[in-house]
Amino acid sequence: MVRRPAVSAAALIPAQSRPLGNATRGTTNPNRLRRMDRWIAAEHGAELRRAADPVAVDLGYGAAPWTAVELLGRLRTVRPDAGVVGIEIDPARVEAARPYERPGLDFLHGGFEVPLPGQRRRAPVLIRAANVLRQYDEDEVAAVWRRLCARLAPGGLLVEGTCDEIGRRHVWVALGPEGPRTVTFAARLSCLRTPSDLAERLPKALIHRNVPGEGVHAFLRDFDRAWASAAPLGALGARQRWRAAVQALATDWPLTGDPRRRRQGEVTVRWEALAPRGSAVASAVG
Repeated sequence: MVRRPAVSAAALIPAQSRPLGNATRGTTNPNRLRRMDRWIAAEHGAELRRAADPVAVDLGYGAAPWTAVELLGRLRTVRPDAGVVGIEIDPARVEAARPYERPGLDFLHGGFEVPLPGQRRRAPVLIRAANVLRQYDEDEVAAVWRRLCARLAPGGLLVEGTCDEIGRRHVWVALGPEGPRTVTFAARLSCLRTPSDLAERLPKALIHRNVPGEGVHAFLRDFDRAWASAAPLGALGARQRWRAAVQALATDWPLTGDPRRRRQGEVTVRWEALAPRGSAVASAVG
């Protein structure tokens, strides 16, 4: 008997209907994206409250649906009728998530085209894509950003970034329909040796640009210097040291966002200060 090679579920889907993109490793853990979620709720809450259709997308949620479930809970602290659609390119992951569906939480097969249930051109007020672009080449990022931003509702937000396996270190870019706006660095301060430790979690658009002559390299260099200067405050705790370092950093860098978020181990800087030189992502989307 001739043994036929195994056929994946994706291979059974007609080419013209296959989702855009590639499957990720699917690694996920409960509470992994808490820092990103809390920032979204705080900084994007006003737009979420104003939205006629408060639907958010967890794009590429992985092998388990925990991040989509958690996103729904955190957004509903801001907008009680918010909804979340988890979208995965792997059909098996979608089927595994089905038992977790409930009113306001759906799981769909798809990719960068961002399909949504209901009306044909329904647009999300938020797309969160965490640890999705890590496997892509840098020169592919701008096209993905453009495609995703084109799917946003007016006033919508795309948040794309990378974190470690249990969410202690996280860096993300926030984009609107006009293009990149900010870059946020977030960390569990008790586990942080220096701010430049966050370099390992830079999103794909920036991770290869942490070299002399690039904005992100200069930013992390200055952050390390400010952190070292604030060392005496470490006796009062890592949070006090972080806040002092960020305050010093604000002298030379265009920090933005609610300053109260900094005590959470966050700092947000305007995109143009870190945009990679000579790259398509420097002016992507807009």
